[in-house]
Amino acid sequence: MIRNILFSFFFFLGIILICVIYIPALVLPKFVVLSGGKMMGYWSAICLRIFLSTKIIIKGKENLIKNESFFIAASHQSMFETFFLQTIFNSPIFILKKELLKIPLFGLYLKKIGSISIDRDKTTKENLKFFDKIKQSISKYNRPLIIFPQGTRSLPDERPPFKKGAGRIYEELKIKCQPVAINSGNVWPKNGKMSSNKDITISILQPINYGMDRDSFVKKLQNNIYSELDNLD
Repeated sequence: MIRNILFSFFFFLGIILICVIYIPALVLPKFVVLSGGKMMGYWSAICLRIFLSTKIIIKGKENLIKNESFFIAASHQSMFETFFLQTIFNSPIFILKKELLKIPLFGLYLKKIGSISIDRDKTTKENLKFFDKIKQSISKYNRPLIIFPQGTRSLPDERPPFKKGAGRIYEELKIKCQPVAINSGNVWPKNGKMSSNKDITISILQPINYGMDRDSFVKKLQNNIYSELDNLD
């Protein structure tokens, strides 16, 4: 319990301080704000190491896609991956709920780094242009898009079917997909207390080339990520 309290206090204190320190960056070039995002990722790893004795293990670095456009599809069990994956990949472009842009100060940073917002379960003019925004962002910023095909955070033993939207993105972008399996929920679950003395493994899987139909892609992506999570657990 004490470890949980200490972790939460210092982690969120650090995030707040980084946000405050980077306020001037809101009027500076985008790369300055993006460096703040990476700093948050490193800070999360430092707090996990100090307060929960958690090591971050990265597998499959040889599978990283280089020198071409791609998008990342990662399992989602914790807040951890939204922070730390920024340290592995080139400041990914996030798709997020529009409500997050309304968070004081933090929402300004999300806008500054080019995050793409969407109103879930609503049909709006903005949502209809959703895929056009994604294509424009990838070509303009030379950064990979990141999606969480489970749709929301899941528990370590849950295996919800992947959302069909992942297939639509694959079909529309016509680029490779970089699957990533992360067992972060074993340490930092979406609900309940955190666990100490356990490792978090980030497994970078072999890329999935473009050329499949959307349903086959989603099935393969889901099988690959869940098979790896079963091995990690």
